[in-house]
Amino acid sequence: MSHAKLFFALSRARPATLGLATFSKRAALFAILFGGFCVAASAPAVAQSWVATWAASPQAPQGMPATYSNQTLRQIVHVSIGGSKVRIRLSNEHGTRPVVIGAASVALAGTGADTASDGLRPLTFGGSKSVVLRPGAPLVSDSVDLTVHPLSNLAVSIYLPATSEIETVHQPALQTGYLSTAGDFTERSHFPATGTFNNRVLISGVMVETNLPARAVVAFGASQVNGNGSTVNANGRWTDVLARRLNEAGMPVAVVNAGIAGNRLLTDRIGVNGLARFDRDVLSQPGLSHVIVLLGTNDLGMPGTPFEPNGVVPQVEDMAAGYKQLIERAHIRGIKVLGATLPPFENALAGTPNEGYFSPEKEARRQAVNAWIRSSGAFDGVIDFDRVVANPARPIAIAQAYDSGDHLHPNDAGYKAMADSIDAKLLE
Repeated sequence: MSHAKLFFALSRARPATLGLATFSKRAALFAILFGGFCVAASAPAVAQSWVATWAASPQAPQGMPATYSNQTLRQIVHVSIGGSKVRIRLSNEHGTRPVVIGAASVALAGTGADTASDGLRPLTFGGSKSVVLRPGAPLVSDSVDLTVHPLSNLAVSIYLPATSEIETVHQPALQTGYLSTAGDFTERSHFPATGTFNNRVLISGVMVETNLPARAVVAFGASQVNGNGSTVNANGRWTDVLARRLNEAGMPVAVVNAGIAGNRLLTDRIGVNGLARFDRDVLSQPGLSHVIVLLGTNDLGMPGTPFEPNGVVPQVEDMAAGYKQLIERAHIRGIKVLGATLPPFENALAGTPNEGYFSPEKEARRQAVNAWIRSSGAFDGVIDFDRVVANPARPIAIAQAYDSGDHLHPNDAGYKAMADSIDAKLLE
């Protein structure tokens, strides 16, 4: 090869396509050949970047909004990957009135409501300790220096000085939150808890800055993504188990949960429909590379129940159109979308206000939707959760060993089986 051709090839090569070791060797050869006008190049350092490590999708509260006044709320979040800096995202996106944040902090969690003795950082917003969270809007904190380890717990504290009716939450959190006596305890390690709650209140995301080539996978769906049926405070959702798997394999990949219990792909009821919230809850996550879509069971199950007596079960074509819209919007941004089949739900929620959630007609529709997910080729890959948790002797029902008891949601063992079934190569 002539020097001119070699110069052209090397000048166009990028570390990301060659690999750092190969790039460095070629850069050294470049320096030898053209030593008269250049110096040897070394492999560039990986630039630091922000990556989502945890999330809770905002929704309107089911029932009356909770009211707080001159109280501090401390909430525990379980991150997937770590970093050297942190930002917290708050949300009033379902609120109709402003919420005054008197102070906020993030800390390494300790035992119960307390934080570790070191590692507590006050949060600011545009340099201000106190800020107004506007109706319908999110709010991202300034970054703070805090070394966060993968799979660790953070404590996020928010002081509400004025009487505040909270209209943006996430239900259920499957993690105990703590409510203080009167006063601002955001910068206190010991927290004087007078009560607990099981919702996320105002917090909707955690981001970390890392110098690793990290990225995020977002799981998008309803209660089977949120983790309903798993043990509270045990981080037993399948997304948590997947995050542990990837960490043990040395993959710096965050697993972010964007599930809302009761959510649907096509229509509103609990949380706005999946098509409406996809950009906010998924595509806006920093560092996103993949989406796992497990959404549609409630579209099939809820119509015709006392919860929605006049609802109509959607056709397979309608579900397919919804899935394809998610895929198109993700592909525009270079994001891969993996489709998960809908798990079985025979006799689901029998004896509850959702009596009638299952029927033979709905089962036939589920089978048809799953057939489309498996065979259409629309997704970049398929995760067959249906076959993982189904009873081998009766595939229209969840296996007893994986059933949380309501015949719809897996238990800890079921969620672990789901996570363990995911081929990590799909996330490369």
